[in-house]
Amino acid sequence: MGTPDIQRDVPLAPLTTLGLGGPAKYFVPAKSEGSLIDALRWAADEHLPVAILGGGSNIIVPDDGYGGLVVHMQIRDLAFLEGGRIHAGAGVPWEDVVEGAVFRGWAGLECLTGIPGSTGATPIQNVGAYGQEVAEVIQRVRVARRDTLDFEELDPTDCGFGYRDSSFKREPDRFVVTAVDFLLRPDGAPTIRYAELTNHVTSGATLVDVRRAVLDLRRRKSMVLDPDDPNRRSAGSFFLNPIVSAEQAYELVERALDDGLASSASDVPRHPAGEGRVKLAAGWLIEKAGIAKGTRRGAVGVSTNHALALVHHGGGTTTELLAFATEIRRCVEDRFGVRLEREPRLLA
Repeated sequence: MGTPDIQRDVPLAPLTTLGLGGPAKYFVPAKSEGSLIDALRWAADEHLPVAILGGGSNIIVPDDGYGGLVVHMQIRDLAFLEGGRIHAGAGVPWEDVVEGAVFRGWAGLECLTGIPGSTGATPIQNVGAYGQEVAEVIQRVRVARRDTLDFEELDPTDCGFGYRDSSFKREPDRFVVTAVDFLLRPDGAPTIRYAELTNHVTSGATLVDVRRAVLDLRRRKSMVLDPDDPNRRSAGSFFLNPIVSAEQAYELVERALDDGLASSASDVPRHPAGEGRVKLAAGWLIEKAGIAKGTRRGAVGVSTNHALALVHHGGGTTTELLAFATEIRRCVEDRFGVRLEREPRLLA
């Protein structure tokens, strides 16, 4: 057992894409599985809560920070193996994995390019975009159990994957993800099943073409990290696309037509979500509820390029951001009877 490198009162805002929030009372970088276990054991001995921080792209830090130990995952071993297999430590930047796969002609991740954050977060969120999600290609997830400090390797069936969901997300205090193994398709065809992407590529598009198209689409929506983009301080999509019953979706379409929000049913974006369920477009709901792109409330607001992204323009607070998010949720629920759920995790 080693002595962890515990730091005090470390600012967390610079470690997040929103750039908001206070410091961690205690902070430690975990560069190996051993240092992770040392940190977890120290926190248990001190009776402190523990929060795991990756790339900081899907997290909201309270203004008063975090009173326990924040473990910053920096395990960065990355290996591209035979047969389309990839082993990536939790701290590996996600784009390094996608870029390496596409460069080798391995299909399965090309639509997930441009998503900020680290690899360890991808199974937790079941990261997805443009018709792909990581659950389709995850072979194994290596975790540390928080109760015993032992390591386990979980198959996809053990992970409880759902739409932007997993058992890791539902039980955040049970495991810490330390590595992820992916199984891709060497020389496989790219995934082109998302309507917006289909309209953006030509017949016979390669993995490289699809990755480039996705990056272009994301850049137009300010959904890639760009220091010159005024919408750069965000956590990406702030709300999940709601999944409702087919009956609820039908009623929403009827309401939109009656209220003049759509001229035909096809103007209301929605997609089958299996077993009599329908996925709605949260961005469309937000705009039709009266919250336009570029709307501001002081230092926070809606991205000028995407209604789903809430943006921090600098000098703001987490309290302001969450208050604005509550206002948006209330407007959508009052207008459509649909309750939006937050996607980024509040560190608490």
